Amino acid sequence: MEMEEEQNILFVRREPDGAVTLYVDEDWAAERGANVSELVRVPVPRELYASGTVQQLREFAATYLETLGENNSSS
Repeated sequence: MEMEEEQNILFVRREPDGAVTLYVDEDWAAERGANVSELVRVPVPRELYASGTVQQLREFAATYLETLGENNSSS
């Protein structure tokens, strides 16, 4: 049995209106028309990834992106 990481990865894009779009992988994002270079890799705890709602995942990703923004104040 392979050892799995404790976190799963989502690829996230912050939309101009502030919404968060989630993608399971870069290929799927590209198929949906997303610019892959704009995606941010967000590590998500396995439990949340497995049983959280889409809204909970979006909120988690938004908080993660805000934390990155605070660390790299680029505005």
